[in-house]
Amino acid sequence: MNGSRHSGQTPKGRATPLAPANRFGETQVVVDDSVEPSPFDEDFPEPSPRTTFLPDASRSIVSENDSPDIPFRYSINPYRGCEHGCSYCYARPTHEYLGLNAGLDFETRIFVKERAPELFRDWLARPGYEPAVVTFSGITDCYQPIERSRQLTRRCLEVAVEARQPVGIVTKNALVARDVDLLAELARFDGAVVALSVNSLDERLSRSMEPRTSRPLARLRAVRQLADAGVPTMVMVAPIVPGLNDSEIPAVLEAARDHGAVSAGYTLLRLPFAVKEVFLDWLDRNHPTLRSRVEGLVRSTRRGRLNNTDFGERMRGHGEVARQIEQTFRLFQRRFGLDGRPRDLSTKHFRPPTTSDGQLSLF
Repeated sequence: MNGSRHSGQTPKGRATPLAPANRFGETQVVVDDSVEPSPFDEDFPEPSPRTTFLPDASRSIVSENDSPDIPFRYSINPYRGCEHGCSYCYARPTHEYLGLNAGLDFETRIFVKERAPELFRDWLARPGYEPAVVTFSGITDCYQPIERSRQLTRRCLEVAVEARQPVGIVTKNALVARDVDLLAELARFDGAVVALSVNSLDERLSRSMEPRTSRPLARLRAVRQLADAGVPTMVMVAPIVPGLNDSEIPAVLEAARDHGAVSAGYTLLRLPFAVKEVFLDWLDRNHPTLRSRVEGLVRSTRRGRLNNTDFGERMRGHGEVARQIEQTFRLFQRRFGLDGRPRDLSTKHFRPPTTSDGQLSLF
């Protein structure tokens, strides 16, 4: 096996014990299976790895995207890595650019962009800025647990409110409801939409597949809180894993409707680079009898592979299984009145904020 395990079992509260080899690294750590465990190991069990938070000295905070199948141009990610630890997370390989691994490092070594609000403010205030929607969580979740104390996302939203800058938010954490006051203020100017990811109502499945996310019911309650405050909210059934949670599509969409969502969307599981190693290992440990079936179904939607990077197909898949999933989703999406879309966000109310140094503009 390339890479190494943290221990024989999944560390408590984590999705994976794996530390897959970094595809850019020159050195690798490999478990020596010939070494017998010490008889004293049982007396000193290895603790669950603690999360380490590291400063990120990035000098910019807004990323630009030109992918034709992603519905936003600009995005903000206040954190690199994600403590949610979702076993399927497509963002895991981004940690390899930092010299770390896409497995346990991604979940336990989180880089914090402490200057995110100031950088966002200066980006909005720069001369010649043409207002456009900015999406939070284009890669990692802006409401992962550390946000509760660091409040970088909230402070960025405070800047957005000052500037009446329209924002979209994608998250699987009910913590987003904490900021309902700011989001409701933006919504008054058609400046906010929130998408909460709910891909299962089975708490046991959710807890093992997404170990540090909010419970499904808590996310649905957040949908209700936001909707009641006038914030357009949608539910993303993402990702759909063929043979694992695709049968829950009708129930999830009905629950989304019942909690006030105005629309719904979905994506199909994709497993780029080291993500496939992490996810398949998770299947082996949690659903060993389903491993071959799920892997086979995933391959059937990806032209025999576990990932397909082609635009227009990577989010929806290919083949009969992918078509059946789409047809099921569209049927129940219409049945529960979730086939509309939130109102288009407006930039006409934008007003440049002051810069982080307080300098006023002459024009």
